[in-house]
Amino acid sequence: MYDINLPSFDCKLKQIDGKPYIFDQLRRKHIRLTPEEWVRQHVINLLVNHYRYPKTLIRCEGGLTLNKLQKRTDLVTFDRQGKPFLLVECKAPHIALTQSVFDQIGRYNLIHKAPFLVITNGNTHYCCAIDFDTDAVSYLDDFPAFPV
Repeated sequence: MYDINLPSFDCKLKQIDGKPYIFDQLRRKHIRLTPEEWVRQHVINLLVNHYRYPKTLIRCEGGLTLNKLQKRTDLVTFDRQGKPFLLVECKAPHIALTQSVFDQIGRYNLIHKAPFLVITNGNTHYCCAIDFDTDAVSYLDDFPAFPV
């Protein structure tokens, strides 16, 4: 569908009323296929099948309230204690990962307080660790492993 550099997988596509849909293994239903959804589904596949994140500990399109406004996080993973572990913001492949995208995930993380953040457009990925004691941000070479 869209050319990205995340591992491919056997995605289940179908047409509904002439529009493309992709099966979301987390929500267990077909979702309207947009360029951003294509990236999100590939990140879900990466987390579940390559990094062994349990599907039951990943929330897709979770709601949050920020400054009295309703927002949605693309993906939040939780550790086994139920605390946010990784926050992922997905963009369409043609969207540049600018400072405003970093600001967006940073604002969402004011609520979640996840120690790891990822922004991706399917071609470029930025992964970082947040040290809340020192407010330091360090960039990682790869997605963080799921905590055991």
